[in-house]
Amino acid sequence: MSMSDAHPGYHSEKASHLKRLRRVEGQVRGLQRMVEEDQYCIDILTQVSAATKALQSFSLELLEEHLSHCVVDAARKGGPEAQEKVREASDAIARLVRS
Repeated sequence: MSMSDAHPGYHSEKASHLKRLRRVEGQVRGLQRMVEEDQYCIDILTQVSAATKALQSFSLELLEEHLSHCVVDAARKGGPEAQEKVREASDAIARLVRS
C-alpha cells in the first residue's frame, strides 16, 4: 500500500478479519494448553491442521481483497506502480503456495 492510499483493501472487512484472527489465536492457545496437559499427539496434530486451514483461508481472502483493490487500482493508473503491485502479488502467491 502506498502512502497515498487512504485505507488498505481489507479496510471494509477489518472487523471480520480481526474476529477470524482472534479465533485462530484461540486455537493456538488451545494447542498450548493441549501440550501443557500432555494430550495425545494425534489430537494435537488435528488441531494444528484446523488452525493452519483457518490461516490459509484468511490469507486467501486477504489476497483476493488485495488483488481486487490495490492491484486493480494500480493497474488502472498504469506505470511502474502497476508493475510493482503485480510483482508483489505474484511473490505473495508464491509464498502461499510454498507454505
